[in-house]
Parts: sequence; C-alpha cells; structure tokens
Amino acid sequence: MSNQTRIRESRVSRTAAMALMLLLAIYFLLPIYFLIVAATKPQGDLASTNGLAFSHFDLFSNLGTLFGRSDGIFGRWALNSVIYAVLGAAVGTLISALCGYALAKFRFRGREFLFSVILGGVLVPTTALALPLFLLFSATGIVNTYLAVFLPSIVSPFGVYLARIFTAAAVPEEILESARLDGAGEFRTFFSVAIRLMAPSLVTIFLFQFVAIWNNFFLPMVMLQKDSLFPITLGLYQWNGQTARAPLLQESVITGSLVSIVPVIIVFILLQRFWRTGLASGSLK
Repeated sequence: MSNQTRIRESRVSRTAAMALMLLLAIYFLLPIYFLIVAATKPQGDLASTNGLAFSHFDLFSNLGTLFGRSDGIFGRWALNSVIYAVLGAAVGTLISALCGYALAKFRFRGREFLFSVILGGVLVPTTALALPLFLLFSATGIVNTYLAVFLPSIVSPFGVYLARIFTAAAVPEEILESARLDGAGEFRTFFSVAIRLMAPSLVTIFLFQFVAIWNNFFLPMVMLQKDSLFPITLGLYQWNGQTARAPLLQESVITGSLVSIVPVIIVFILLQRFWRTGLASGSLK
C-alpha cells in the first residue's frame, strides 16, 4: 500500500471519527441546550413557543421566583446536596484510598477473597440495597436524618477497586520501604508518600462519588420525609408531582434543574486541572 493511499485512508478515518464525535456531542448537549432555553422563558411561553428557540428572556426573574418559593426551600435543598455530595465524596474517597492501598501493598490471609467480595459489591445495584438499609437504619433510629443519606454514600466498592489497581501500578515498593527505613509509620507513609502518587486516581474517585451522590434520588426518597432534609433531586421531584395542581411550579422545576447541573460542571472544570497535573507528576516520578 502506497503512502498516498495510507494518507487518504487516514484522512477518511479521521473525518469519520470527527463526524461521529460531533453527532454524539450534539446528542448529549441538546438536552442541556433545551434546559437553558426553557429556563429563560416565562411560564406562558413554555407551551406556546418553539422549545429550541429563545423568546422573552426572564431567567433572572425565574431564578428569583425559584429561590423565593416556599420560604426559600430550594436554597436549603441546594445546601443539603452540597453537604451530601462534597462531604460524602471526600470521606468516601479517603476510605477507598485506604482500603485500596491496604489491598495492594499488604499481604494477609483472605486478601484476594476480600477483594472478590468488593468486586461483587460493584455489581449490586444501589436500589437493591435501599430497603435493607432502611430497615437497618430504622432499627438504629437514624432514618430521616442527614446520616441516613450520608453513611451509605461514603461506601464505594468501585472506588476501592480503582484505588487498588492504581496503587499497585503507581506506588513503587522501593519508595515505601525507604520511608519505613527513615522511621515513618504506616499511616505517615500513606499520607506523606503514597497519597501523593495516588492523586490522579483520588480525583477520579472523588468525581465519580460526587456525581453519584449529587444525582442520587432513590435513597433519599426512601430515607427522608422532612422537606428540610431533601437534596435537590428529591425536592424537584416533589415539585414536579405538584405541577398538575399548581402549573406555575413547572417553570421553577425547569429553572431548578438548570441550577442543579451547574455545581457538577464547576467541579469537573476545577478538578480537571489537578487531574492533568497529577497524571503528569505521576509519570515523571
């Protein structure tokens, strides 16, 4: 095959790949575009205008209505989601890192069996655990509290799996032995040496945990009855169920949905830089 033919095939393949990526980008971004357009419209324009075309720009008025409705309950829901997602993802990432490090760097009886059980936990859907967790938390008296949502959120079998795989590949035994020879204990070795080399995987685990907790709906619906404890997902679901009796809630549900995706986008943008930096430093080390 001549070089000219290879170049032509390479261009065709690249063009086809770019066209496919463009179609996928449009497919995934179109709902967000619709949400942005709908959130800028007054209630009366939602059904009377084209769903993909802007009309009267009432975004700031819609935001004021959203945060002022029901004595500002949406702001409380947003704060709850931040507490659940940020704190739960941070604690869950630390637990996953400790477990993954221990499974990768320590030899003990039953290690592989324990890791197999953790892998099995990845296959169990979270919805299947909601009822057993509800019965357990009912017996301990923590249903309808922050802990009922927070405690299950800090457990991530996939995070443990990812931490173990990355630790085994990115944390050399020689560096750990050097730290131990210098008199560092196991916890000091982990927090001063290993955790820095594990930074890219920790950012990845945090992102997965944050998005999963932020979008969590079924567990809060099972565990919570107080409106003041709801996350955004459950609060908007409650409002959406009332739109038949109160049609004006529809615009608040749409605007609230737009607001709910902003923190996820911000977290991805902020952590992307640390992700790239961690990958680069890890490769250099």
